[in-house]
Amino acid sequence: MSVLEIVILLPIVAALAIWLGAPARATSVGSAILNLLIVLGLLFQFKSASAGGAGMAFESARVVLDNPAISFGVGADGVSLILALLTVLVTFAAVWQIASDKPAIYHIASLLIAGGGLGAFLSTDVFFIYAFHELALIPTFLMIGLYGHGEDSHRKAVAWKTTIYLGAGSLVLLAGLAWLVLEYSGGQKLTFDLNALRAQAASTPLPVEKQGLIFFVLLLGFGTLVSLFPLHSWAAPAYATAPTPVAMLHAGVLKKFGLYGLIRIALPLLPQGAQVEWVQQALLFMLLGNILVIGFVTIAQRSLDQVLGNSSVMHMGYIFLGIAAGTEIALQGAVLLMFAHGISIALLFALAGRMRNQLGTLELSKLGGLASHAPVFTLLFAFGAFASLGLPGLANFAGEVMVFLGAYGSNGGHAIGPMQWTVILALWGVVMSAVYMLRAFRDIFQGSANAGLFMNDPAFSQRIPLILLAAALLIVGCCPWLLLDLLKSLSAAKVAVM
Repeated sequence: MSVLEIVILLPIVAALAIWLGAPARATSVGSAILNLLIVLGLLFQFKSASAGGAGMAFESARVVLDNPAISFGVGADGVSLILALLTVLVTFAAVWQIASDKPAIYHIASLLIAGGGLGAFLSTDVFFIYAFHELALIPTFLMIGLYGHGEDSHRKAVAWKTTIYLGAGSLVLLAGLAWLVLEYSGGQKLTFDLNALRAQAASTPLPVEKQGLIFFVLLLGFGTLVSLFPLHSWAAPAYATAPTPVAMLHAGVLKKFGLYGLIRIALPLLPQGAQVEWVQQALLFMLLGNILVIGFVTIAQRSLDQVLGNSSVMHMGYIFLGIAAGTEIALQGAVLLMFAHGISIALLFALAGRMRNQLGTLELSKLGGLASHAPVFTLLFAFGAFASLGLPGLANFAGEVMVFLGAYGSNGGHAIGPMQWTVILALWGVVMSAVYMLRAFRDIFQGSANAGLFMNDPAFSQRIPLILLAAALLIVGCCPWLLLDLLKSLSAAKVAVM
């Protein structure tokens, strides 16, 4: 068994062990720590072996079917290893945060989501990339409906809405992937192997207009899973209602699947599809909806969980901007921002969950003055909040700057076109982020506390995963080359050989 297969299967096996009666907390935390150590080791090994260059590493494949050709193939490059690191970091923090009085299903669901995410990021077969993502969605729906916040009717309504949206998105995505595989099979034996599909795309590319049509179908499918405007309305209620570890894992990790799919599948197999004029204009319009429309929606929110949920939707627009630009620096910034957003939103949802448990509310009008008696909590929240609004020195800033510069320069410095106007408008999103995040910080931590409102700092043991997430934001923010060195030659034209 290869090391990547171990990374994928370890959380799934741990979930099965808990279901069979193994100690829930010890099993989930132990498997999360082990997976974190393994992925860190793989990162160092990959960086040393390839000097951060392009190419897949740690590859292996097990044939499942001969016709169509489906294999449980795994492999990793810089993009997938960065997202694997994001997954194991957030998984460790999520399972550590689960209170001892919670049922074992919390640990089982968290581990299954983590296993599904890792399988999607590390598989090299389109069938398994899709299947692992679907595996991760099932516990998400169930946990929102059974153990989410709010009244029973509200939980079920949100769970159903999330199921319908993501189920429909998955069906559209399945149709797009099937169309893609059929086109590149050329009447021969069907194959779902990404390497074989890339070789076929390089030797006999599809007509440009057909590439545009297939790319747009994939964009709708992947975009729904990422909450691309206007297919976004499921996301904020789902994150606000989901149990804390599920919100951390879905918003922080699983939401990146659609973005990863565009980079891993759509761009290399349909390199000209994203540049078809009507496709790019549609994408630019939709991502501006994420940034500007949802930015205003976020400003209007008066509850912290809704602020965080809508903020997460908004920030997806920046990553879509990097993908739409397709330049090397923009795509590198998009991947870096995927990691940074995942860490910062997971940290914020973890802290919001703790606040809800202690205070019983996340309404901003009912909060205030918490900094005076929870200074450590305040500092940790500041790391997540200020990273989210793009403060220099934290990870999100580096990713956003690269996306903006890479997108604005995508025309080689010629006349201002649709992409450049999109960047100019998208920059206002930074102002919006500062408005709603600084206001939330002021309302929660500054001023005078309401009568009877008191919150303790987390115990030292509970600070460990939170400090780890905050440290990741600071380290990557100050030293972004630690991850960027893994992303050499990442562009729309070259991503196929990664």
